[in-house]
Amino acid sequence: MASAKSRETTPSANAELCAALAPLGLCLSRERTIVWCNPGFARMFGYEPRDLEGTSLARLYPSSEEFARIGERGLRSMQATGEYGDERLMRHRSGRLIWFRVHGRSRDAAAPFALAAWTFEPLAGHPRPGEPGAPGALTPREREVLTGLVRGETSKESARHLGISPRTVEKYRARLMAKYHAPNAAALVQKVLGVP
Repeated sequence: MASAKSRETTPSANAELCAALAPLGLCLSRERTIVWCNPGFARMFGYEPRDLEGTSLARLYPSSEEFARIGERGLRSMQATGEYGDERLMRHRSGRLIWFRVHGRSRDAAAPFALAAWTFEPLAGHPRPGEPGAPGALTPREREVLTGLVRGETSKESARHLGISPRTVEKYRARLMAKYHAPNAAALVQKVLGVP
């Protein structure tokens, strides 16, 4: 039988074990470059941790435009509160898109991207573009409008977050309803969430 002393672990060993077993993807970034990630984070995107460490988070976004836009929104939020969170589509190594809930916290609100910790949680039930029940390809703006709709934002709220007019949001929503063959916004959300 093992002694109590042999069962003890160091705080460092506990932290490593927690990171390895965590059900969420964990990532530490400096200036939006991955400096460390847990195995779960890397697997979610089809990589090994060593493949991602030292590379820009941009490689995991559907486009460079979304990397820039989400970065601008995140920067404003983190400067105000030290935290940022959203739901978004991210790109797997294979090119397929996956819905994630993302939450980040910076060490210093004055320089939010200098050092930040992030959690990534894949959201089950969201059809990916190209899968049955989902459209083939979405533009970056369509993905942003769809994300706001799934979060329950009104057109005015989405417009404010995206820096566009509510009328423009409505046009994108109409385009999304046509792509998903949904008669209204509620049906669109049900299809995106995989609700029968």
